[in-house]
Amino acid sequence: MLLDANLSILFTELPLLERPRAAKRAGFDAVEFWWPFDTANPAPAEVDAFVAALDAAGARLVGLNFFAGDMPAGDRGVVSWPGRQGEFADSVEIAVDIARRTGCRTFNALYGNRIAGFTPSEQDELADANLLVAATAVRAIEGTIVLEPLSGAPDYPLLTAADALAVADRVPLDNVALLCDLYHLAVNGDDLDTVTSKHIERIGHVQFADAPGRGEPGSGRLDLLRHLTTLAANGYRGHVGAEYRPTGVTADSFGWLPEFRRELS
Repeated sequence: MLLDANLSILFTELPLLERPRAAKRAGFDAVEFWWPFDTANPAPAEVDAFVAALDAAGARLVGLNFFAGDMPAGDRGVVSWPGRQGEFADSVEIAVDIARRTGCRTFNALYGNRIAGFTPSEQDELADANLLVAATAVRAIEGTIVLEPLSGAPDYPLLTAADALAVADRVPLDNVALLCDLYHLAVNGDDLDTVTSKHIERIGHVQFADAPGRGEPGSGRLDLLRHLTTLAANGYRGHVGAEYRPTGVTADSFGWLPEFRRELS
């Protein structure tokens, strides 16, 4: 198992394009991001600057979200949001371009909140169509779409591993998998021991933060190292993203890192 840093939530003390270098200095060779642009269709110069920052830092991009709307305002994806198919398709095209330039092969498609005025079945039908478009596009580069259960978003319908896998089962391609975020699943009451064993073959990516609080390991009560070693013992060999909100300055939050590296290597 290989650790990576999620730079949309870590090192937020710094401008986004300075974070890959900071992560590299902290000992991370790999990084991941939420959608790193303000719009679904950023200017080519913005995309070039993002890729250049990764290259300059020597940081490998291993995970990237598609456009998810205005997340600070409460949006949690546009996959199931009627009227925003064009934005989603634009972000898929740009993400695939970034992937060809960086080697990234894992893409998080946040499902989206339930929207007033549309039935769940209408939104789910749209989501199926959008996910098929995305899965087809990333399949051309041997990529995987991951679906993430979320906590703290009352209108978001994917809460458990089973919820996400049920959506994946509706897509007639085999490159749609579960994003196993230990924090969100634990907060939502999912059984982490079951998820890390029963669903191991369907996990496409892993992320972690402690609970409660979503801070660094040791700031809450989750035995994160035990769950990660269980994943490793059961055969997971992908990247594991540190996606937590540091309780202080990011650079001072890595006391957990030596032990995790030692136990997971």
